[in-house]
Amino acid sequence: MHSPSAYDKLSPRSTNLDLVRKYNSTLFLWAGFFTFAFGIYYKFSDGDFSFLMTYAALARTFGFALLLVRMFIKKHAKGVSRKTLELYVFVFLPRLVSIFRHEGYLPYDKSGDFIYHAAEGLSLVGALLCLVFMHTSFARSYQRDYDTFGNIYIPARFGTLYMIVPCVVMAVLFHPTLNNDFISDTTWTLSMYMETCAIVPQLFMFQRSAVNKGVVEVLVSHSVFALGFARVLDMVFWLYSYHELSDAAGSKSVGMLVLATQFIHIAIMGDFFYYYFISIKTGQAMQLPVSASMV
Repeated sequence: MHSPSAYDKLSPRSTNLDLVRKYNSTLFLWAGFFTFAFGIYYKFSDGDFSFLMTYAALARTFGFALLLVRMFIKKHAKGVSRKTLELYVFVFLPRLVSIFRHEGYLPYDKSGDFIYHAAEGLSLVGALLCLVFMHTSFARSYQRDYDTFGNIYIPARFGTLYMIVPCVVMAVLFHPTLNNDFISDTTWTLSMYMETCAIVPQLFMFQRSAVNKGVVEVLVSHSVFALGFARVLDMVFWLYSYHELSDAAGSKSVGMLVLATQFIHIAIMGDFFYYYFISIKTGQAMQLPVSASMV
């Protein structure tokens, strides 16, 4: 019989107190984010409704910053989907191509001069850094056996093609023409379509991680929520502005399609949001239900 470790000696009460402290410290980070976002709004916004786009971009940056902090604190990459990070690279790269070439899809206020570009650029850097660390320093901790979305008929490392190829085809065929430039209009639309499905491998990985009984680490859950929150902000903006996204023929159907993809994204994350808010309310670590088929 082994001697009890320090962890074995912890009482349920002390364990719960540790969880509460972790959540309180992370909530302080959220308070910092909202304060910072308000400062950006006060300094760089003209009070225009389009600042929601910049707010969403800041939320994405915050999400990837949290993920990087978590990797450095924990010294591992457990519970993080490399495929989702790869897909987010395909979200930010085409978006940056579009917004640096033309101004049609930028916020109308002063934040569209450089703050929006900087936020999306920092998000790309964050996603790339996470990938670099998952391939180098934390490669051994990457849970490849759980990050299995798309592992059907093609090698596992190419699983994201199931997302990328349909999005590229859709973007080429169905894109608005705010910039009247095929490259800029198509790349922006591609980024919107890609963002809808980029989070799917991460959510799939959460369900596959049955060995952890569905528990999601605090900073990972906040990071994923930040990405979902950003999409909600984008959806609110385009809910009132989708009519501006007409195609070359003047049809508003493309704008409705872009808006529909955002609704789909929120619907996909519905369960995650539900259990995330339960974890916030109870002060416990987030725990997703695990299907019997996953065990």
